[in-house]
Amino acid sequence: MIRVLVADDEPLIRAGIRAILTSAEDISVVAEAGDGREAVRLGRGGGVDVALLDIQMPGMDGLTALAELGRVAPGVRVLILTTFGERENVLRALGQGSAGFLLKDSAPAELIQAVRAVAGGNAYLSPPATRHVVDSLSSPPGATARAEEARQRLDGLTAREREVLALLGEGLSNADTGRQLHASEATVKTYVSRILAKLGCENRVQAALLARDAGLRPDTV
Repeated sequence: MIRVLVADDEPLIRAGIRAILTSAEDISVVAEAGDGREAVRLGRGGGVDVALLDIQMPGMDGLTALAELGRVAPGVRVLILTTFGERENVLRALGQGSAGFLLKDSAPAELIQAVRAVAGGNAYLSPPATRHVVDSLSSPPGATARAEEARQRLDGLTAREREVLALLGEGLSNADTGRQLHASEATVKTYVSRILAKLGCENRVQAALLARDAGLRPDTV
């Protein structure tokens, strides 16, 4: 059972998150906090695997609480869940040790998927957050020594897989990619899994960085 702490200053938001998470058989909400200070206290007390932290909370905000949890409860994995997906927030959260970053307008199934991924020791980023990371870490196409290697790795992809990867590199979700390519979300999900396997990438961020290094964009496919 994945034990989750939910920290948000709005009781109705906490109730909604709790309802979504407890609909999964392997997730239990064991604690709730209305501000960052209380979240740190509850996380430090033990019995929490994943802490969901909002960014804007009174007293101690979520990013400050993230840093404090890293100091006093390093075993707690943190997933930022917020409406504020600005580049600065994403990079600061990841720099301070957050295992994931998700927006509140994400689908309920994605929230459950993110909690499971983070609890399992993996990172999870929403598509907009992925785009911010790619933009901050990748060099201009052709300007990196990795460019040729990246292009060679992409040689094994089919034309359709390259189209999907190009949109993934732009930070589009599976649903948005499906709309662009006139395909179902399930079909896109299958393509993404196949692309990750072919490229030897563990997650979407790695694949997006590889696409950017290779200079692959929707207008170049």
